Amino acid sequence: MGGALFCYDDGGRAAAGFQGKARDCVARAIAIAMRWPYEDVYRELAREAALDPPLRRRNHPRTGLHQMTVQRFLHRLGWRWTQAPPMSPRAVRLRPEELPAGRLIVALSSHVCAVIDGVIYDTYDCSRGGRCRVYGYWSRC
Repeated sequence: MGGALFCYDDGGRAAAGFQGKARDCVARAIAIAMRWPYEDVYRELAREAALDPPLRRRNHPRTGLHQMTVQRFLHRLGWRWTQAPPMSPRAVRLRPEELPAGRLIVALSSHVCAVIDGVIYDTYDCSRGGRCRVYGYWSRC
């Protein structure tokens, strides 16, 4: 019962010319899971965030997105949210045997990653050896 397999993937961020540090895990995960160009995802998420009233916290694909923005965006594109059980011992961990097969966008504590058939696609292995708790995930309807 270890963590999921890991494959380094920045979602096409560097190839699109984006540089420096950013809190853009949502844009990267969506680009990977949907097989869309990072730049297109980034631009569309920025448009979606602009529809929201000003929030007390940041709401932009580079600095972090509000949950309602991401939820609305993915729902419109035909993805559905599955809430993971919040309590241990039923809590879902970031392990291949605890997630369904397919292309997923997985919400963790202060992070989002793409998981495809049990493999984490991200810029680092966020599984913490299979101990990382999954809050929920989006999957294609």
